[in-house]
Amino acid sequence: MTVKSDLQKAIASSESAKGSYAMMSQSTEDQSAKQMYEQMKSDMDRHIQYLNSRINYLNSNNDLNSQQ
Repeated sequence: MTVKSDLQKAIASSESAKGSYAMMSQSTEDQSAKQMYEQMKSDMDRHIQYLNSRINYLNSNNDLNSQQ
């Protein structure tokens, strides 16, 4: 495994978690829980954005990773 493939797996897992939080937010009537799930979804967006930036960095600064 390479760092790039590890990051891609982390992104996939994070996208899945983000989807779960979105579904939980929609399925609850508890406003406090809804707010918590929305915040967690937002946190995942920032996390995914960070992971993508790391992949972009690898692609532009590491010839070994850009070949995959």
